[in-house]
Amino acid sequence: MPKENRLAGKVAIITGAASGIGEATVTLFTQQGCKVVANDIPGSPLEDCHGNNPDVVCIAKDVTDEDAPDALIGAAIDNFGRLDILFNNAGVCPPEPILEQSPGQWEHVLDVNVGSINRLTLAAVPHLQASGNGRVINTGSIQSQIAGETLTAYTTSKHAVAGLTKQQALELGPMGITANFIQPGFVVTGISKGYTDQMTAEEKDEFEAYWANKAPVGRLGQPIDIANGALFLSLDSSNFVNGIGLKIDGGATMRL
Repeated sequence: MPKENRLAGKVAIITGAASGIGEATVTLFTQQGCKVVANDIPGSPLEDCHGNNPDVVCIAKDVTDEDAPDALIGAAIDNFGRLDILFNNAGVCPPEPILEQSPGQWEHVLDVNVGSINRLTLAAVPHLQASGNGRVINTGSIQSQIAGETLTAYTTSKHAVAGLTKQQALELGPMGITANFIQPGFVVTGISKGYTDQMTAEEKDEFEAYWANKAPVGRLGQPIDIANGALFLSLDSSNFVNGIGLKIDGGATMRL
């Protein structure tokens, strides 16, 4: 796709950028003229995904590390001189029934999926305010408003993302920063693969067929579907969109 420059002059930080939604969003944003600091954990294929893109700086860092905010924001300022968009997309989704929780797993999921969003956003605020049109975009889920089998910590964390984003929208709005969260439905990503890998082949086929048939559009979501939503929320023209959960699920959750 040729550059369309809808994000020309903008600089973004995108976490969870080595696969799935994050990978697709980095590619889309740079096609739209954005400079990007792409982040994922050490050992991820981050450089393989984006190392040849001259508009991307790759930072391999766990978002739960104490120095992660300084490392990511510092990379944006040192390399590109500004920060306009923060896409808090990193997340984990270990399947775990409520009665079978592993020691420490609850805390880890909440820290990755919620705590890192809070810390990174707080550190980014001065730069997003200086942008004059700052954007915070958080990855929630349809699990931000419903529950799912064996997804105890994940469901709790995504409900928390919704609440945190609304608070960000309320308090950062007067500073010229909007905050919104995306609610993907079933999307074919590494996280969803980690979930379906726990199933038998028959269970996996049935599960994916269920979500494809549940969506009126008749298919599973793809990472680019979510990336396009993030692009919309990043545009200057979306500056009156604040505090919403943008559901991108093909209409699946409107059907019983």
